[in-house]
Amino acid sequence: MNTALFPDVVVNEETIPSAAIAAEAQNHNAPRDKPGIAWRKAAQALAIRALLLQEAKRRGLTPDPEELAPGRFETEEEALIRILLDDALSITPVTDEAVHAEWTKDPDRYRSAPLWDVSHILCACDPRDDAERTLAEARANNLLARLDGDAKGFAAAARESDCGSKASGGHLGQLGPNDTVPEFEAALRTLAEGGMTPAPVLSRHGWHIIRLNATAPGQVLPYDTVRPKIAQALEKAAWTRASRDFVETLAKGAQITGASLAPI
Repeated sequence: MNTALFPDVVVNEETIPSAAIAAEAQNHNAPRDKPGIAWRKAAQALAIRALLLQEAKRRGLTPDPEELAPGRFETEEEALIRILLDDALSITPVTDEAVHAEWTKDPDRYRSAPLWDVSHILCACDPRDDAERTLAEARANNLLARLDGDAKGFAAAARESDCGSKASGGHLGQLGPNDTVPEFEAALRTLAEGGMTPAPVLSRHGWHIIRLNATAPGQVLPYDTVRPKIAQALEKAAWTRASRDFVETLAKGAQITGASLAPI
């Protein structure tokens, strides 16, 4: 990205280096053909960071890094921002009434995880090897053509699978969310009960032909079970709103050029 195309970002006479914005841009999503969006998101994030650090300095706050995980601590800047927000924000505690009101909007949202009864046929390959991947895909397509949509013949075709499940007709048993690799689960979620994938699905293990034998939707969970989760979500939402309002207040009294704090 040609950083010369973008203006300098200055927050209250503090210039944010273009190199810092370019590095931060790697953390923001944007269409491949529109890298400027990632740049603007990065410039905005670093402008907000500068505003918060300047306010922490103005208040005379001292960093006290906390341990985030064994052997991994906050940076001093991260600690300053945390301490500033703890000092500046006043969050009204979430009441039982608010939690219950949120739950009653749609209790159906709070369900246990679904279960899928699944079978598959694997044509194994290393996806990074072009020749190996192509050969395995051709083999998977040949199996699909032989099945011709006939799910009843799946178990017999699964004898040619490269997975140990071939001994049981490709049956993997009951699976839940995150029990398989993401590509497999994404395809599985598109299937109707009794259906199978119309084309092979590539994962790190190779090409899969997937059949959804049956599905058991998650059950609606009792209020007492989901209450802590709802309360946590409401607290997080309140903290996010308060943080946004605080940043907007700081921005109104600041001089910022080269970056916009409006939603991108």
